[in-house]
Amino acid sequence: MPGFHHVELWVADLDAAKKEWGWLLARLGFELEQQWPEGESWEAGGAYLTLTTSPNLSQPEHDRRQPGVNHLAFHAGSPDSVDAVMAEAPEHGWTPLYHDRYPHAGGEFHYAGWLQNGAGFKAEVVAEQAD
Repeated sequence: MPGFHHVELWVADLDAAKKEWGWLLARLGFELEQQWPEGESWEAGGAYLTLTTSPNLSQPEHDRRQPGVNHLAFHAGSPDSVDAVMAEAPEHGWTPLYHDRYPHAGGEFHYAGWLQNGAGFKAEVVAEQAD
């Protein structure tokens, strides 16, 4: 079966990650499946995203401009749903990116919004394509 089994994000501040990522993941339909002192896992569509701390972190913030993951993109439903997530995000620790090109920063036929959290992680919320 192709596809991701899970993605694990190492975070320096688990409490902040739970607030920021927890809001976004719940808002996009993920369900909190597991919690432990150093992390938690959120599931949707048979895959899960883990937020966890590690004593092996080399720096306190994620730098999406370094080699590695630039951003995670999530299905967000309709264009109205994308708009709602983008409007609510600042109240939950996320900063909208690319205001001048929203909602088509990814191209004329790509309706999406981009967000960055306090730790430097970037997330994209993508609308379903109209048939």
